[in-house]
Amino acid sequence: MEDRVRIRYYMTTRGERPVEKYILGLPRREAAAVEAVLSLLMKHGVGASGVSCRQIDAKLWEIKAGAHRVFYVIVTGPEMVLLHAYRKQAQKAPRKELDLARRRMKEILQ
Repeated sequence: MEDRVRIRYYMTTRGERPVEKYILGLPRREAAAVEAVLSLLMKHGVGASGVSCRQIDAKLWEIKAGAHRVFYVIVTGPEMVLLHAYRKQAQKAPRKELDLARRRMKEILQ
């Protein structure tokens, strides 16, 4: 297993954290499932058993948590920034979801 990962939420210029807001807005059971995956990541890293992550492109990655997807980027050291979350409803991620995650990623990496 890999080292622990520190998780940070992307913050807008207005001080909002969209991924945290998304998770808090989910029904209790669904939010618990997403939070359980994030907890495993913090404790055991991206190689944790029960955690499904995949690379979208270059530095953009996706965490799968039930019907929910969370885009993230790894920055300095073992720090993960959660960029955007959405409910999966189709085989491929919708272009608007990917574009938003990529914009936030570019902002973080600058």
